Amino acid sequence: MAATDNDRSADPAAVRRHRVLFRAIDKRRHPRLRRSDITVTDEASVKRATKAAALGNAMEWYDFGIYSYLAATIGKVFFPSGNDTAQLLSSFATFAVAFLVRPVGGMVFGPLGDKVGRKRILSITMIMMAVGTFAIGLIPSHASIGFWAPALLIFFRLVQGFSTGGEYGGASTFIAEYAPDKRRGFFGSFLEFGTLAGYVAASGLVVLLTSVFSESQMIDWGWRIPFLVAAPLGFIGLYLRLKLDETPAFQKLEGGHAKTAEAADTVETSATADLGKIFTRYWRPLLLCLALVAAYNITDYMLLSYIPTYLSEELGYGTNHGLLILLLVMVLQMCVISRVGRLSDRFGRKPLLMTGMLGFLFLSVPSFLLIRQGNVVLITAGLLLMGLSLVAMLGTMSAALPAIFPTQVRYGSLSVSYNLATSVFGGTTPLVITALISTFDTNLMPAFYAMAAAVVGVVAVLCMKETANEPLAGSPPSVETQQEAAEIVQAQTPDPRF
Repeated sequence: MAATDNDRSADPAAVRRHRVLFRAIDKRRHPRLRRSDITVTDEASVKRATKAAALGNAMEWYDFGIYSYLAATIGKVFFPSGNDTAQLLSSFATFAVAFLVRPVGGMVFGPLGDKVGRKRILSITMIMMAVGTFAIGLIPSHASIGFWAPALLIFFRLVQGFSTGGEYGGASTFIAEYAPDKRRGFFGSFLEFGTLAGYVAASGLVVLLTSVFSESQMIDWGWRIPFLVAAPLGFIGLYLRLKLDETPAFQKLEGGHAKTAEAADTVETSATADLGKIFTRYWRPLLLCLALVAAYNITDYMLLSYIPTYLSEELGYGTNHGLLILLLVMVLQMCVISRVGRLSDRFGRKPLLMTGMLGFLFLSVPSFLLIRQGNVVLITAGLLLMGLSLVAMLGTMSAALPAIFPTQVRYGSLSVSYNLATSVFGGTTPLVITALISTFDTNLMPAFYAMAAAVVGVVAVLCMKETANEPLAGSPPSVETQQEAAEIVQAQTPDPRF
């Protein structure tokens, strides 16, 4: 009989002398799955959890999108200067400030999410984001209170950033742990559907306001409206998240009834997880996640956050026209993103992620050459080329990233790595690109920056393990029907030999 993996780590001679003993040890370390170990998902519960996580995520990114799309106006309100570029840089620097504390938020909320549960932390992050955004809408202008205006803006941006540090890791973990293994890509794609919905709502509202109000009215008070809307949206998001059910593993931990004993065991272990354990034991998956997220977020923030400013400030294109074109691109992305998730379940995460990375590597320069022509059709074509490349990553990443880490440290590890990469590379993207254009005096710099990010992404995708249709690390299989569970158990028992 062939030696097992555990046998190979032992002395071969000892294995040969004591085969029965080593088989018993192996069985104890890797017991066969019982029917009660396998999670049989309830589709209604999965849909409810997915909907609540996605809607909450939409709220988070509505808040961030509003700031991005009003960057030029906010610069004039809080950073008065005779130089438009200086104002814009100051506004984007404040945008980037929120990302500096995201890793801190991830380090605090992530391990707590592994210890006290996903639901509680996701509710806290929702409250903090709504309060921070609403408060920005109430800050007096620089003309009214001077230095305190930008100081308060930075403070509440820090509140936003800290709360967002626990958002993506928790929401993606929640959906990944609820979804059946064979449909994790499909359900995970709705998390990024929520991201796009938040951006669409933000850009749509900004277009509406700037169409109705004059520039002076927007600077005086009109810019506040989208921020003040965050309060009722926050209450809606909080209600939805409080209605969430915990994943089966945490239900077991809190005294409920779970359908998998193994998942509960791993969560009990996670109660003692800390940052030291994450950085020392899981540094390889941390680095992989950092590289993937860095490449993904540079392209994401460049297209969804920076492009409207690029069109208006660098190319002199009307702000509303640029936002409307981007709005169209994002709506088209929303229409196809769930199909991308299905494709990742069918063909794997790696092929879809590689398609997106290669798209930015080879299509970024052609896209920006089209955009520079200034024609509406050509601008739309250029943005669509990048939008389709991005949606290949958007529809796949939320299922691929949680699978990199085992259950007992998933929330913490994903939050730390995701937010470190987002802080260093994602949030600084508008600031870096604006500075590069000013330094090198070419408006093709966004394309070159995206290409550099894509190279890193291609290497990371080549290094990652395919996880489609596989159980999450540290968790037993998750299936949709009792029949699938029975088939998995049956497959462990080979046919008898006569």
